Amino acid sequence: MLPLMSASDDDIPSAAPAARGLRRNLATYGDPGFSLFLRKAFIKAAGFSDDALDRPIIGITNTFSDFNPCHGNVPRLIEAVKRGVMLAGGLPMEFPTISIHESFANPTSMFLRNLMAIDTEEMIRAQPCDSVVLIGGCDKTVPAQLMGAVSADVPAIQLITGPMLVGHHKGEVLGACTDCRRLWGQHRAGQIDEAEIEVLSGRLAPTQGTCMVMGTASTMGCLVEALGIALPGSGTIPATHADRIRAAEASGREAVRLAQGGPKPSELLTRTAFRNALTVLQAIGGSTNGLVHLAAIARRAGLSIDLEEFDAIGRKVPVLIDLKPSGDHYMEHFHWAGGVPKLMKELGDHLDRSAPTIDGRTIGEIADAAEDIPNQTIIRTAASPVKPTGGMAVLRGNLAPGGAVIKHSAASPALLTHTGRAVVFASVEDMVRRMDDPALDVKADDVLVLTNAGPKGAPGMPEAGYIPIPKKLAQAGVKDMVRISDARMSGTAFGTIVLHITPESAVGGPLGLVRDGDLIRLDVEAREIALLVDEAELERRKGEWQPPAHLAEASRGYRHLYLTTVLQADEGCDFDFC
Repeated sequence: MLPLMSASDDDIPSAAPAARGLRRNLATYGDPGFSLFLRKAFIKAAGFSDDALDRPIIGITNTFSDFNPCHGNVPRLIEAVKRGVMLAGGLPMEFPTISIHESFANPTSMFLRNLMAIDTEEMIRAQPCDSVVLIGGCDKTVPAQLMGAVSADVPAIQLITGPMLVGHHKGEVLGACTDCRRLWGQHRAGQIDEAEIEVLSGRLAPTQGTCMVMGTASTMGCLVEALGIALPGSGTIPATHADRIRAAEASGREAVRLAQGGPKPSELLTRTAFRNALTVLQAIGGSTNGLVHLAAIARRAGLSIDLEEFDAIGRKVPVLIDLKPSGDHYMEHFHWAGGVPKLMKELGDHLDRSAPTIDGRTIGEIADAAEDIPNQTIIRTAASPVKPTGGMAVLRGNLAPGGAVIKHSAASPALLTHTGRAVVFASVEDMVRRMDDPALDVKADDVLVLTNAGPKGAPGMPEAGYIPIPKKLAQAGVKDMVRISDARMSGTAFGTIVLHITPESAVGGPLGLVRDGDLIRLDVEAREIALLVDEAELERRKGEWQPPAHLAEASRGYRHLYLTTVLQADEGCDFDFC
């Protein structure tokens, strides 16, 4: 039976960091003994026994939402986590947090990521969790949970909801959302009619789970394994498979062990762990969003992501995973080919094999134990890569003094060195209004430029960087153009697209000085993005620049907090006070 707490100074939570179970994080009434008494009285209303209440308490985040089909399997995962916790002698306690779905968040899921991170952090801090299982999947949920967990620094394990299975249409294998974008482009070009695009909308995402290509959700599923904060092999299991349920049970068991003494996120998410994650990000041809999220998580851990180091890794580490949009296949194929452990085995000494992981083994030990699948071609060797260098490159120049990113593994090789005339859209709304205007002055070798779409400019740094091909060019057969913005794009997207230009135009960055007709040079090999306008003219334009009106209009609420404190992409778009 759990004895009541006395009111001695030794039992006050601030003086007793080793407090466990119900004694942890007591509500403040000025009498710790009464606080514990009251907590027990109310929790017993749920029917708990004294035996149950004397166990380590394992928090389980419930991110189920009817607006989040990527998390549709969360109730079953929670059930399995609870089973694992109880089998290991702990007391599972689920609690709700914000849930964000990419397609159901206005203005953008990125706008709400930091709010979810704060919610997750404070709920972990406020409640008596000896450890916590973080259940997430859709793009911004996993980074939000890790940001919150690092700041709360209670032992935590990440459980991914998992990718959905592939769809089929007229004998073709389909996957959300690379094929969503490809087929929508064909629809815009008049090659697919309204009736067929409606049929396709029911076949692109045929099961619960996250996008089954190497989008942001899949990228984060791989990165949590590389960081060592998820069980090996658990990041890629399809959402609908029994192995996903077993991974949940195993995560619950592991959480009980973590409750006995860690490690804490701060002990796992070290500089070495982040370098391993950056290496895996390059090798999987991962989402550009992954770089922003790693920067935010690292910042919560008191670290920073060096963009030049990331670029240097990309020059040495090839793309080894043959998945869309950099390759041809889907997450279920990657999983059955051996998943992240097999990839890490192929990466060899590109990784720091001594890095610890959540289950006590090192990255090297996990890689050595990876299953070898005869004749699989999804996970390539260094001798036969999908691409000879990593998926992303970091660009610099007078357009992006703080850096920009291009996913060149999913770009058109012929456009990676290109000089073209700028066609400028002043905002997302301006782009929507004019993009399909037959009178738009645009040619196939022009450079499409979107401004005021960054963290503050949009606001929320939407995935509008995947600028559509103007309709009249799409109908003429144009499939790719150089596109430049301070926005993001989905990891599922493809094309010759320069993103995350820093500083953004809305805070006076040089992207906001570009005018129609200016020449822009892209040279990915030289890592350059340059506006070919003389300095005197740029100085004259600076004198005329005005910030977007909405920056002065947000006077209250979360929008005010966001606009006044959000950082730039190179620092992860977190709040400056976090």
